[in-house]
Amino acid sequence: MNPTSKMRIAVLISGTGSNLQALIDHQPSAHYQIGCVLSNRPDAKGITFAQQAGIATEILDHTQFDTREAFDEGMIAALSRHQIDAIVLAGFMRILTRGFVNHYLGKMLNIHPSLLPKYPGLNTHQRALDAQDTEHGISIHFVTPELDGGPVICQSKFQIHTDDTVETLQKKAHYYEHQSYWQVVEWLATGEITLKNGQAWLKNQPLTTPIELNSMKQSESIS
Repeated sequence: MNPTSKMRIAVLISGTGSNLQALIDHQPSAHYQIGCVLSNRPDAKGITFAQQAGIATEILDHTQFDTREAFDEGMIAALSRHQIDAIVLAGFMRILTRGFVNHYLGKMLNIHPSLLPKYPGLNTHQRALDAQDTEHGISIHFVTPELDGGPVICQSKFQIHTDDTVETLQKKAHYYEHQSYWQVVEWLATGEITLKNGQAWLKNQPLTTPIELNSMKQSESIS
């Protein structure tokens, strides 16, 4: 990447792309540029956000590929055409192969709706309620071959109240995702965060605990 140019990122989506829209909104003043939006689902609503913003799109229907490896190789080929420097996963509902992850190792971020290492995988809000947790949140991490197991860069936390449901927790999580994700992508674009020897580093110092971003005070709520 030319040091004077913006980092060209690809945003990978499978659905509505609300985090994509937040990244688009912050793009004019950021050090990243969305060079491509790729979806594995032709009907993903987020494709419309990209098209409205004049961003190139790639649709690779995973059902048209014989193997997971073939699909991921197809993604690498598609992304290479757009000269992509880094990958941002935004609701991309596919388990990536080791080959794909290693191709972009240190240059791929994911956002997950739990306070990792708690609740990797799916149904995180219900699992937090079932466990009677009093605190929940989101995590942004580097992607490594282990599912939701890469080094966590930052987290945003909020309280679980007695009247919370899966829907209200999801709403809270989305609020903090939209506030936080673009900031971490910006850090990646400026080189403030890096992945070294399996650990996240901030400004050339290893992160021993995740950065807390935009955490909600107990008295606050989202309408």
